[in-house]
Amino acid sequence: MTQHDTAKAVADGAAVLTTVGVMVTWLPPLASLFTIIYLGLRIWESDTVRGLTNRKESANASQE
Repeated sequence: MTQHDTAKAVADGAAVLTTVGVMVTWLPPLASLFTIIYLGLRIWESDTVRGLTNRKESANASQE
């Protein structure tokens, strides 16, 4: 392995570590956003909110 190849491997490793670091930093806010959206949709589709907004049950709704 030449010095050029070694430097390239070190730079690639640093890029991977930087990417993982960014993903770890962004994961909690992103998971929170998806959770908020999911819960909002669940509430919007609940029987109570459907009744308050005069919407009928969808044809493909599961019976719980």
